[in-house]
Amino acid sequence: MKILIAIGGGEMGRPGYKIETEQIDKEIIALSGKENPKLLFIPTASSDSKGYIRVVKKYFGKRLGCKVDSLNLIEGVFSCKELENKIFSADIVYVGGGNTYKMLKIWKRNNVDNILKKAWEKGKIISGLSAGAVCWFKYFSSDTRKFTTSKSNYHLMRLKGLDWIGVSYVPHFDTEPRRKTHLKKMMRRTVGVAFAVENCCAVLIKDNQYRIITSKKTANAYKVFWVKGKYYQIKIPALKEFKGISNLLRKNFKT
Repeated sequence: MKILIAIGGGEMGRPGYKIETEQIDKEIIALSGKENPKLLFIPTASSDSKGYIRVVKKYFGKRLGCKVDSLNLIEGVFSCKELENKIFSADIVYVGGGNTYKMLKIWKRNNVDNILKKAWEKGKIISGLSAGAVCWFKYFSSDTRKFTTSKSNYHLMRLKGLDWIGVSYVPHFDTEPRRKTHLKKMMRRTVGVAFAVENCCAVLIKDNQYRIITSKKTANAYKVFWVKGKYYQIKIPALKEFKGISNLLRKNFKT
């Protein structure tokens, strides 16, 4: 069974911020079938931020009962076998937010992208937020330039992801207004559909089925595409039961 949970955004209790994604995160843990699953946090996109690692260990560990470890690729040097052992021994892999372009570059240099795909195919739960959500899809809307220029003067761009799921993905759809404008332009030159996902909302894909899960009643996900010169943004209902994913991946009005 292959399980992927891509969270559009939200907080998990870093200093000065409220916890926002707990309901989603509890569902991730429940999918493991274990009361105290092993969770491997991969903080590459944040340059292995020690503060981020502390927050995740406190939140997923002390609050939610996971046995938390982290894979620090910036500072650490690992053999392929060591990486496989660390990733394959986890029940849940959780990838944090930050600079997606930098993260994917480091992953590919260390073969982590291929090891993660093997773990996914072996039944490990793959999950993440923001950068840790968009990376699994064919294309994504990236704010990578904000890490190298003024945060108020950057442009979003389309980047290629790992293409595990053959659609595009845009996070933070409710909290970053420029995402809407960029997505509309991006999809004019991008084949297929995109998922536009708000904070506190996630797309859960299990084999050939999906569910939209939220930790806030007003949080939504949308299916977005162009047909015959017209742009469509269709809300994807958040239902308790799983649905077949085939319609969701196509340019039609079904979800």
